[in-house]
Amino acid sequence: MADSLSGQPLVGVSVGLQGQPGGTATDALGNFRLIGLAPGTYLVRVGALGYRSVAQAVTVGASETRTVPFAIAASALNLSEVTVSQPRDPNQSLAAISQIDKVLRPVNSAQDLLRLVPGLFIAQHAGGGKAEQIFLRGFDVDHGTDFAVSVDGLPVNMVSHAHGQGYADFHFVIPETVEQLKVYKGPYTARFGNFATAGAGEFSTKTRLDASQVKLEVGRFDTRRALVMLDLLGNGNHHLLSKKPESAYVAAEYNFTNAYFEQKQHFKRFNGLAKYTGQLSDRTSLTLLGSHFTSSWDASGQIPESAVRDGVITRYGSIDPSEGGNTDRTNASVVLTTGLPSDAVIRQQLYYSRYNFNLFSNFTFFLNDEVNGDEINQTDARNLYGYTGTYDRDDRLGARNLHTTFGLGTRIDDTDLTLRRAVRRTITDTITAGRVQERNFNAYLDETLALTDRLTLNAAVRADVFVFDFRGNYTDEEGSRQPLNGRKTRARVSPKLNLYYQVSPAVQLFARSGFGFHSNDARGVVRGTVNGNALPRAIGYEAGSTFKPLPGMVVNAALWALHLEDELVYVGDVAIVESAGRTRRYGADLSVRYQLTRFLFADVDLNYNHGRLVGVAEGENFIPLAPRFTSVGGLTLKNPQGFSASLRYRHLDSRAANEDNSIRARGYFLLDGVLSYTRPRYQIGATAENLLNVDWNEAQFANPSRLRGQTEPVQEQLHFTPGTPFFFKLNASVFF
Repeated sequence: MADSLSGQPLVGVSVGLQGQPGGTATDALGNFRLIGLAPGTYLVRVGALGYRSVAQAVTVGASETRTVPFAIAASALNLSEVTVSQPRDPNQSLAAISQIDKVLRPVNSAQDLLRLVPGLFIAQHAGGGKAEQIFLRGFDVDHGTDFAVSVDGLPVNMVSHAHGQGYADFHFVIPETVEQLKVYKGPYTARFGNFATAGAGEFSTKTRLDASQVKLEVGRFDTRRALVMLDLLGNGNHHLLSKKPESAYVAAEYNFTNAYFEQKQHFKRFNGLAKYTGQLSDRTSLTLLGSHFTSSWDASGQIPESAVRDGVITRYGSIDPSEGGNTDRTNASVVLTTGLPSDAVIRQQLYYSRYNFNLFSNFTFFLNDEVNGDEINQTDARNLYGYTGTYDRDDRLGARNLHTTFGLGTRIDDTDLTLRRAVRRTITDTITAGRVQERNFNAYLDETLALTDRLTLNAAVRADVFVFDFRGNYTDEEGSRQPLNGRKTRARVSPKLNLYYQVSPAVQLFARSGFGFHSNDARGVVRGTVNGNALPRAIGYEAGSTFKPLPGMVVNAALWALHLEDELVYVGDVAIVESAGRTRRYGADLSVRYQLTRFLFADVDLNYNHGRLVGVAEGENFIPLAPRFTSVGGLTLKNPQGFSASLRYRHLDSRAANEDNSIRARGYFLLDGVLSYTRPRYQIGATAENLLNVDWNEAQFANPSRLRGQTEPVQEQLHFTPGTPFFFKLNASVFF
């Protein structure tokens, strides 16, 4: 199965026989197998979102094997062609929803890519410099503790990070290069291990460019952005010498803004990417990727609500204007995909990342030091090495189709960490410093068996072994420096069991269950204190359906529950891990996508969550900052050659900011709009955020603090970073 323009193989294309249930999908090399067919003539139908469906009659004789090439052409989005079954990856029941959103929803920045995950909300703490705070399925995920993120197989989440466990800085991704998003909610998929409790998101960048592009953007608050994407081999077409499909491109972007705060942010970010994809032979493909990201910023930081109420500062003011930092990441990856004579496929990936992080923060102002303030500095200098390998094979078990995946991988993080006190970015004292070497070895076996023509069983088991090693020192409760050296090894086995029933081509039912986990910070594990639980277990289960009540409508609905053995919160300003204890959550998700006319689409996500601490008295068992109800939706006019527009809303309700619900994090309702005009050679557009110009709080926390001159600290109050006021941006692109 190949793209008719480039000749590149297409992965995940649905393949089935007209009038028969079940089917299959193309593998990593674009191949598919339909086995066990009786002699006769069949109408083979293939289709993928964004491509024109194709049907071809094929006659098969007794004991005959037929090879049938398909080349399909890209086309405008048509929801009537969307299929609700995912025969090769049944756990990805949100596949149709995610790909529709990728085509329809406007993406203006790397952080907007995360918002493509249905039900996921984000909050920025530092004007674009730090990783976003993530909310999903009743979790305040912090910066990524319970949501695993990857890009082209590269893990984004950082273990034992200087600022937060699972820290997922997604800003090294250029949004225009992203081609596909796969969303997996819950701990039901064996491919994902650490942090994949609330879910996981896999992003893939383009294998080729349809055209080279230069883009310029200007907006309020001194906002500027430039993007260049260059196709190096002629739109990814067949190379004249090799006669094999190959493509290569480079992309680079530069961002600058002073943001809307009174203290100018001086935010700068550069991203560069180079990617090559080629067919070395009919059975072998090679992908090479390299990227570099660097960013620096000043930040106003979070501010106490009382300071705004009392007129000490405005909503956009700052208590400590010396906050800010810089970070960079360099990535290299090579992927070799090989087809074996037995129709199996082996995919192997080696990757390396060099990462640096330097952050100045002040969360409590003058609580601990009334003269110099409580500013801290966190640094992280990391080498990240990894390997993942998978073996995929379609086979028969008696008269039934069986798909087997065996995976093997390792990840090694070698990190130098420091936590130091500072005064206006001048280092004064070291709280903790040392070297973390954290290694993960994992393997999994995933089996998908068609029990009947309609009922499919997916069973899997994953095993993870972690080695936590820390060599350094820390400051104890009395303020004395103490050595901390040690190594501990821990393991976790995570079984999964999922069922799928294809009622009709338009209705699929599912029931899923599985164990997962998130890891603790290595320093907490080595110290072996009450927070030394290395790999707290999660268990989740859900039931639901993906269905099409109308040809142009796709619906996904699920009732779910998730229990966590120990909800860990890394407190970066004192380099300790706090335990919230056991938690349980349950909820309901509903996503609807509807094509009203050829070019007009409507969508809505509704997500309800109820979460509580376990073993805590009623009324004192709220999970701080856990969302209860979230919703996004909108109308989109999508004309590939002409005017397009989108009007969207996002709503996050008010929720408990502390365990007894005495402090509330304030909810919000926002409207955003996008307008564009596209022609074959150019595009012009405009983006508006917060059209109603409402005052809203983005990141919010309940914690103690003291302002300069206050004789007594405020033991606990709401602190927040203000959300974006009305923001307007223009853009223009040239394609060539």
